[in-house]
Amino acid sequence: MASEAFIDTSGFYALLVKKDDRHRLAADFMREAAKKRRRFVTSDYVLDETATLLQARGHFQTVNIFFASVFESQVCRIIWTEADRFIKAKSLFLRRLGQGWSFTDCVSIVVMKDLRLQEVLTKDAHFQSAGFTVLLAGSTD
Repeated sequence: MASEAFIDTSGFYALLVKKDDRHRLAADFMREAAKKRRRFVTSDYVLDETATLLQARGHFQTVNIFFASVFESQVCRIIWTEADRFIKAKSLFLRRLGQGWSFTDCVSIVVMKDLRLQEVLTKDAHFQSAGFTVLLAGSTD
């Protein structure tokens, strides 16, 4: 089976919003991933954060498209945050206070570690500092 990659909020946003500075890079990555039959993972916290970001930036009609594409996807699975992961994420969040990490980042990192994932479709440099491969890295994070 092809390897899995995690999709973070900025990854979804780059895929969905053509004006995003990494849209082309994200779209190219997904085309290649489809050829290789790669699978993806995200979390309920990322879904929340992405929908909220899309709404806050005025992409109201994209929210429905986003939810439909994720929930109907055959290649993206959602990890729901249960108490044990929440506790681990809280611990990581408290260790990173003042460093700009969101709680959602911490949940995502815990999920990635639990599932032994190495790659993340994101622009967020926090994932790189946590030891993961950031697939949308660039000069304008």
